[in-house]
Amino acid sequence: MQPTFPLEPGAVYHLYNRGNNRDDIFRDDGNYEHFLKLYAQHILPIAETYCYCLMRNHFHLLLRIREPRARADLSGGAAPPDRSALRTPSQAFSNFFNAYSRGFNKSKLRTGALFERPFKRIKVTTEAYFIRLITYIHQNPQKHGFVKDFRDWNWSSYQALVTNKPTRLQRDDVMTWFGGLSQFVESHRLPIQIGDMARLVPEDFD
Repeated sequence: MQPTFPLEPGAVYHLYNRGNNRDDIFRDDGNYEHFLKLYAQHILPIAETYCYCLMRNHFHLLLRIREPRARADLSGGAAPPDRSALRTPSQAFSNFFNAYSRGFNKSKLRTGALFERPFKRIKVTTEAYFIRLITYIHQNPQKHGFVKDFRDWNWSSYQALVTNKPTRLQRDDVMTWFGGLSQFVESHRLPIQIGDMARLVPEDFD
């Protein structure tokens, strides 16, 4: 298990976790939609998101923690109604996971912890890691056998990044890192290199 450390303002992280006791954390489309809705409410005010992938029993996120000044600027210098932009990153994630767990447990008539604790986090410090990690996250549904082609998976950021539709993702930043859309698409055509990513993602979930 990776050591737990505070999320630092300005830092980029790969965050991931799975269901407690390997239980499913998403059972239907409504669960995925509710997770993303709560993510927008609790996490977007404190973090910029580059990519994500949600799967039946685990998820991956790649994001940058906003600086405190940037959080306040989201509301023109004033705190939003729920004051989410002024909470610490750790508190925002705690509120997010707790809110999702309560709703999931209520709808599925279950009790107890839904997620493993603490959630996993790895700081991203190099351009090469950033690029390979985005490809890895998007290819995850294919790697785990949920679909034959990861491009067909509905609950990842891949399609939002390759289109011109409005998005809350940091699409321009991602394309700059890859050198443009064509390079982004081409990098995702490369075979999944499970062994190559093992040292970058020490824990992965089946």
